Amino acid sequence: MIVTPVTELLGIRVPIVQGGMQWVGLPPLVAAVSNAGGLGILTALTQPSPAALRDAIRDTRKRTSKPFGVNITLLPTINPPDYEGYARAAVEEGVRVFETAGNSPGKLIKFFKDRGCLVIHKCTTIRHAKSAQRMGVDILSIDGFECAGHPGEEDVPGLVLLARAAEELKLPYIASGGIADSRGFAAALALGASGINMGTRFMCTVEAPIHQNIKEKIVASSEQDTEHIFRTLHNTARVFKNKVATEVVSIERRPGGAKFEDIRELVSGARGKQVYETGDPDRGIWSAGLSVGLIHDIPTCEELVSRMETKTEEIIQNMQKVVVRAKL
Repeated sequence: MIVTPVTELLGIRVPIVQGGMQWVGLPPLVAAVSNAGGLGILTALTQPSPAALRDAIRDTRKRTSKPFGVNITLLPTINPPDYEGYARAAVEEGVRVFETAGNSPGKLIKFFKDRGCLVIHKCTTIRHAKSAQRMGVDILSIDGFECAGHPGEEDVPGLVLLARAAEELKLPYIASGGIADSRGFAAALALGASGINMGTRFMCTVEAPIHQNIKEKIVASSEQDTEHIFRTLHNTARVFKNKVATEVVSIERRPGGAKFEDIRELVSGARGKQVYETGDPDRGIWSAGLSVGLIHDIPTCEELVSRMETKTEEIIQNMQKVVVRAKL
């Protein structure tokens, strides 16, 4: 059994957290991860309104009696969603664990902490993690360059970022980005993490609410099959390398660069949602981490979490054989 500060704080058996993924963090997957012993995370902004989030929380609670959380990501947008409404709805529905991400999270973090909630905050740099630590979060999620979605602008891989976290941070932290198997799980623990966060790996499970074609596309892919978009806009995102992503990068590389208006239609969230609904991997932009190169099957969440737990324990135990003490 793997016991860490994260398992104790969150009341879970295995220190594995499911990433809050747009269009993917829905009740069937969330409940399956929590029932398997990890922490499932509902994605608030996948829901069209705070009232819809209430319904999703109630649906999840019907499916599991285990702890689960809600993700609220602060987006760089002119017309922000009703963050306070989503936060209030979740708290009023009894949710006590929240994953936050994005810029200027102080107000949101204070809202949750004033109501006795646990907050996991996702960061891509040590300075941002230290800032969140001062704001009073309980757990930090350290996102390496390998991750799906937004890895920040400094391109620091997990191997270095997690070791730096061990040097600098006082709070427990989980490792995010590039982890999809027990080797990555064990490595994260060796680097000082108290658990792991997986997004892309959970997309490729039986319970993930996305089209089977997309799951099979992930299995057939390698670590070469992701792309960075929005680099020139200083809002880098790692996505699956498809026709749309390639077109976006081509536009960004034009002489004089590109404005968001030049690619707005290509990267719309509605098109990304259709990828998961229709099974057409080229319909729009969809997030995928480098861990696609490590994903070779489509298990249930129970099978995946159990396998990772057992094999990680074996790796840790076998590592003890590496240390040989000289006889005196």
